[in-house]
Amino acid sequence: MNSTDLTAFIAAHHIAAKIIHLSDHTPTVETAAQALGVAVEQIGKSILFLADGSPVLVIANGVNRIDYKGLADYFGLSRKRIKMATADEVLDFAGYTVGSMPPFGHKTKLRTLIDSRLFTQSEIFAGGGDIDALLRITPDEIMRATAGERVELTEPAS
Repeated sequence: MNSTDLTAFIAAHHIAAKIIHLSDHTPTVETAAQALGVAVEQIGKSILFLADGSPVLVIANGVNRIDYKGLADYFGLSRKRIKMATADEVLDFAGYTVGSMPPFGHKTKLRTLIDSRLFTQSEIFAGGGDIDALLRITPDEIMRATAGERVELTEPAS
């Protein structure tokens, strides 16, 4: 899947978002922020985890670390039962490659957890379906589009 598929999903579901195509790849939060001329706190990340084997998407501010123990506690699991999905698993479940993962529009409907720190930003930029594309959207619109669960799952960057 790619940004064309994501554009179709956005239109079909009346999501207030825009895909921005960049001239360069933005492999890190810092390079994405620099390319857009925004603060690093405005870059969001969508990371697929397996919680006891079931896929769960976590959307968080790009500069904060995901608290694995907090994620495990949220599901009532031991820390050993939470792992980050491999690149192949991301492709299998979501249909997107790592580095282009949008917060919605996946091949499989994913349970989505949205870190509460993301809501400190009025607008964020997330994966846009291609490695040279980003999605401009509000955290509230991500919440609406994903029927996500707002939780505290990150530790501030040090």
